[in-house]
Amino acid sequence: MSNDILSRLRLLDVACIGDRAPHNAFADLLEWHDRMWLVYREGLSHVSGDGRIRVLGSADGRRWEEAAVLAVDGEDLRDPKLSVMPDGRLMLLAAAAIRRDGRLAQLRNLVWHSGDGRHWGLPQEIGERGMWLWRVTWHRGVAYGVAYAVFDDPEPGRPRRHARLYRSEDGLNYRSLVERLVEGGYPNEHSMLFLPDDRALCLLRCDDQRDSALLGRAAPPYKEWSWKPLGRRFGGPHMIVLPDGGIAAAGRLYDGEVRTALCRLDPEAATLTELLSLPSGGDTSYPGLAWRHDGLWVAYYSQHEGNCRIYLARLE
Repeated sequence: MSNDILSRLRLLDVACIGDRAPHNAFADLLEWHDRMWLVYREGLSHVSGDGRIRVLGSADGRRWEEAAVLAVDGEDLRDPKLSVMPDGRLMLLAAAAIRRDGRLAQLRNLVWHSGDGRHWGLPQEIGERGMWLWRVTWHRGVAYGVAYAVFDDPEPGRPRRHARLYRSEDGLNYRSLVERLVEGGYPNEHSMLFLPDDRALCLLRCDDQRDSALLGRAAPPYKEWSWKPLGRRFGGPHMIVLPDGGIAAAGRLYDGEVRTALCRLDPEAATLTELLSLPSGGDTSYPGLAWRHDGLWVAYYSQHEGNCRIYLARLE
């Protein structure tokens, strides 16, 4: 029997920590300055024009304090993501959407910065409009992120949807590193991590005829990627390297019963194996992951108890 961390993880408890709005969703989580920080979107529904971002902080993961609320008039703020910049500040990335007549008319990427988690200043626009920069991951002082096209490509003969890899040295100015990272179908949400030997892994959601997430691998300078299907549809993916080198991935599985699941990702075999399902159902997933005090913490949302709420699961 395997004795690695993933095999020994057990669910200790799950607590609801966000239910102020009719719809609370799209969480992210990290540890910074000996505290845990959690962000999520509040709105009237899954897609509505009033989305705003709530920031919470906690010293122990049990008692949470409101740190900030971020909003932009007339725009729906969506899918906030946290990262720590090389200079030690927190960076919060989110999409800002405008809809007209029920259809997406404009999408831009915004970032805020903070030195204490409470004061964030004004947002700054980054990247390209219409390319949703889903998440950025810092490695050796450089930010990498995959953006996906939310509008059809107007150029005849080109795939309608595609994903693009960007890099930035300052978190504000981004240049395309791989113009067409994945083409065809509908590549979109992703999570990226870097291994000790500097190789990069990218877990990419794809909603097309393949009906399977993709795992990408690349060595520096990350211009040449190889992709393998994982054989499972996986929504809102995120992954983290555990202290023993194992890779935990969390997201939404669709194989009959929709749920938020914790999985083992084996990059050599290109397999995604479910370890346990968290209390969840319906509109759910989009987890944040953090390793702290010899335990794995998972922040996610679900509507299994009524309206969509934010939950924090603790595994030890």
